[in-house]
This record gives sequence, structure tokens and C-alpha cells, in this order.
Amino acid sequence: MAASQHSSAHDRSVLRSLRKSGETARDGRGRIASMPPILQYGFRPFFFLAALYAGLAIPAWLWIYAAGGALSGPFPGLGWHVHEMLFGYLAAVITGFVLTAVPNWTGRLPLSGWPLAGLVALWLAGRAACAFLPVPSLAMAADLAFPAVLALALWREIIAGRNWKNLPVAGMITLFGAANALHHAENLGLVPAGLGPRLALGVAALLIALIGGRIVPSFTRNWLVKDGATRFPATFGRLDKAALVATAVAMILWVAVPESLATGSAQIAAGALLAARMMRWRGVRTVKEPILLILHVGYLWLAVAMLLLGASTLAHAVPTSAAIHALTAGAIGTMTLAVMTRASLGHTGRQIVADRYVVAIYLAVTLGAALRVAAPFAGNWYLHVLACGGVFWSAAFLLFAVRYAAVLWGPRAAVHGT
Repeated sequence: MAASQHSSAHDRSVLRSLRKSGETARDGRGRIASMPPILQYGFRPFFFLAALYAGLAIPAWLWIYAAGGALSGPFPGLGWHVHEMLFGYLAAVITGFVLTAVPNWTGRLPLSGWPLAGLVALWLAGRAACAFLPVPSLAMAADLAFPAVLALALWREIIAGRNWKNLPVAGMITLFGAANALHHAENLGLVPAGLGPRLALGVAALLIALIGGRIVPSFTRNWLVKDGATRFPATFGRLDKAALVATAVAMILWVAVPESLATGSAQIAAGALLAARMMRWRGVRTVKEPILLILHVGYLWLAVAMLLLGASTLAHAVPTSAAIHALTAGAIGTMTLAVMTRASLGHTGRQIVADRYVVAIYLAVTLGAALRVAAPFAGNWYLHVLACGGVFWSAAFLLFAVRYAAVLWGPRAAVHGT
């Protein structure tokens, strides 16, 4: 009770100070109180939009692919699919995550209200330009405004907060924006094919390896303590460092020289080290806690993707599309949903547990990813398996948008927080 009274007094003090200084009134958590909940924290609009866009863009791509058509924007059909899944859906998830994490990293106020609405508008403008604006240079300018503003905001916050530990994250977000520019340049015939998407996927793989390597064992340890366990995930050590370095080397080589022997060997080594690393995290014990287990599944997909990429590069024993979709539909799709479902509950004051709808989300994304990876091996059934994989994968994201609409658009739950 005393702690609650102290917190309330502190919140009122913060509000008084902000009003006296002429700033917009914010509540005790730094949110602009006059704004609707959807604009009070970065994860709210961007997680919702990312899920909705992923759920709709895949069926649109399957229709375009089957019909042999294209939208009126600057990219051909396949180019649009690649661009929008990376720089539309994935960029939105990354944005929601970093805008929510940065205040915790720096102790500064979160981006909310009209500035957040402006950033959302830039993301929407980029999506519209890439789908419907037929002038490549104008579409490029409209699309790149979003990652440029995001990178500037992120660097400003980290430098102002003197949060040097997370400078590598800011650097990777900046590289991700540069990959977007490279993909547009590729579409204009200015850079080699595939350079931009490989750079974006390399950044995504490193973010999963780095940030996933922080949160998966940490959340697992916390849960095991509550569950009364006596053995916990291994602490960060030499194997973890080796896995991160190997992943970085493998991705750098893949971006620069994708078909080389060194690249394939580095990918195999990275996959093996990532798998060995996560085997020390006690993931088997989390089977009865789906919202935690799915984080382990997502990290496992990353290890599998690296191994498949290496096998594809070295011996062509695995179709390249299967290996790439193990990374995209598997690792990225699973890990983003794992983070979105968990963070959306925790940051809105709700219990972090998976109900039957959330479990259905996890099953759908896992089955969808597995079918998409299996499709190149299906022979005459390729299109059928491809379509089924797309249906399950997109259904997972649409179900997230439906299940979490009230969570993301509604007020913070009072029962577990303010």
C-alpha cells in the first residue's frame, strides 16, 4: 500500500512538472494522456499494423503469383512480395519493439501522440507507394522517409540517454534502412540483384541471435524459478560469444559473396553453434508454458535456417527458397509473433499467459512455416503445399490482429497496473 501511494504521488509530481514546463500532459508511464491508447506507445500501432499487413499481403501475393500479374507500383510481383515482407511487415515489428524498448534502455520518455502518429503515417505512405506509385524514384523517396526518421529518432534517444550498450542495435536498424534503399536501387538497375534483401535478412538474423539470446534464457530462468526448478539456463559465456560471432561472419559473407565455399562453411558453423547454444537454455522444460516455449521454437528455426542455407550454398542439396523461407517464415515469423504476443500483454498490464487463441496462433505459424519450407520438395504438389503454407502462416497473423485488437486499441488493464 505504501509503495502504491508513493508511486501515485510520484506520478502526480511528474504531471505537475510537465504542465509547469509547458509540455503535453503525460501520465506516470510517460504516455500522452489525452491521446487514444493506440498512440500511447510504439508497440500498439506497429504490432497491430504489422500483423494485419502480413495477414493480408501473403494472400495478395499468392493471388498475384497464381495469376501471373503485378501491382501498379515500381516492383514486379516477386519483388513486391520480398520488399513488403521485409520493409513493410518486418520493419513495423522492429519499430514497435525498439520504440518500446528504448525508454527502458535510456530512461527517457517514449515516443507517443502526434509524433508517433506521424511515424505511422510515413510507414503507411511507404506501403501505398510501393504498391501503387508507378514512378520508381518517387516510390523510393516516399518509402525511405520512414526508415530515415526512425533511425534518426533511435540514434537521438540512445545518444541523449548515453545508452552505449545498445549502439549495435541502433547500427543494425540503420543497416536495415540502408537495405531498403539498396532494394530500390536494385529495382533501378544500380546494384546487383539480391544485395538489399540479403542485407536485411542478415540484420534480422543478427537481431534474433543477439536480442533473442538475451530474452529467451532470461524469461526461461524467471519462469523456472517460479516453477520451483533447480537447474537453470546457462549464463552467457564463450559458446554464446562464438555463436554470435559465427552468425555475424556468416551473414556478412552471405551479403558479400553468397555463393562462396567460405560462406557455406560459416553458415553451417553458425547453425551448429546456435543450436548448441540454445540446448543449454532448458527449453524442454517450457513445454507446458506455450508463450515461453514459442520463443525457443523461434530460436531453433534460426539455427535450422543457418544449417539449410549452408547446405544450399555448399552442395545445393537444399533448394535456396526452402532455406530462405526457414529464415523468413520460420525464424522471423515465429519470433516476431512470440515477441508480439508476449510484449502486448505485458506492456498493457495483463497476465502473460497464452489462451487457446494464442496457442492457435503459434500452431498456425509453425505449420505454415513448415509447409512453406517443404513446398520446394513437393514436386507436382508444389503449388498446393505453397498455398496451404501461406494460408496457415497468414492466418496466424490475422488471428493475432483479431485477438489483440482490444489489447492494443484499448486502455491499459487496471488490475495489473496503472
